[in-house]
Amino acid sequence: MERVYNFSSGPATLALPVLERAQKELLCYGSTGASVMEMSHRSKMYLEIFDEALALLRKLMDIPEDYAVLFPQGGATQQFSAVPLNLMTGSGSADYVDSGNFAFLASEEAKRYGTVNVVASSREDKYAYVPALNKATFDPKADYFHIVANNTIYGTRYTEMPDTGAVPLVADMSSCILSEPYDVRKFGVIYAGAQKNIGPSGLCVMIVRKDLLGKANPLCPKLLNWKVLADNDSMHNTPNTFAIYMAKLGFDWLLEQGGVAAMERINIEKANILYDFLDQSKLFKGAAQKAFRSRMNVTFATGDAAKDDAFVKQAAKAGLINLKGHRVVGGMRASIYNAMPVEGVRALVDVMKRFELENS
Repeated sequence: MERVYNFSSGPATLALPVLERAQKELLCYGSTGASVMEMSHRSKMYLEIFDEALALLRKLMDIPEDYAVLFPQGGATQQFSAVPLNLMTGSGSADYVDSGNFAFLASEEAKRYGTVNVVASSREDKYAYVPALNKATFDPKADYFHIVANNTIYGTRYTEMPDTGAVPLVADMSSCILSEPYDVRKFGVIYAGAQKNIGPSGLCVMIVRKDLLGKANPLCPKLLNWKVLADNDSMHNTPNTFAIYMAKLGFDWLLEQGGVAAMERINIEKANILYDFLDQSKLFKGAAQKAFRSRMNVTFATGDAAKDDAFVKQAAKAGLINLKGHRVVGGMRASIYNAMPVEGVRALVDVMKRFELENS
């Protein structure tokens, strides 16, 4: 069977060269005589893989030496608890922007550990945009300021990062990390689930400014304590060794494409192809406001649930899968992360055009 174009929001499509290399190395990695899945995480053969993955990510994102890079297990949602447990220990309060479902869930989880100040929200408008920020609402004594940089479910993105002054900016970048250049120095913490732009699920990538380590709540579990992870090179217990290996292959592939800046140009091209069609379509309508459209997750609908369902089924028959929108919002969603080729987006537009002709 031929491979399909997988528009899943996560676990998402992986670059074909990455999968082919993993397939080739599955039984025997290099001259080790063993599969990566069989290696001890403390063996020399595996530590070389681990160290290279760290080095590649530092190169791709230009991560300064005063930032620790961690590979904890679990996805980004686990960090909804870990962030306040590690940082909400000064004033006991933090600022949150409610710009989407995961941003809302992160703020709700943080309320278990301290005071949450929601500085702005677009919840009442079905998260069709990233809410405007007013610095007058920021708490200068907050322990941190939390955002979700790209909203996977609703298809919106921050086009400009907020200036939070001396308050550390914490960003969940699960669905946009490595898709465009970000100045790491503007953030106190960046975290991202791996299953969208990096590799398989079950791994979280974290970038933490080192002066923010060692502030954890005494009740913070060891495996959520960032300093414990940093002091043990993410190996206080056995890490997700195979997912880290797959991430390394993904980082290698991304460098071969020209790095993050080159990938951003491709991502803009892909997004423009799809949004240009949506803007002239008489049947399909985009859900997010134009000024805040995500380059990674394009949300759209016909306005008729039966037609939406019919389109998803017709697209699947044409080899375009996982286009059904999130259960919270319905409609359709095309996740066009780094590994989605331009040809996949063009194929999607072709199917949309045919469906429109048949249903107009």
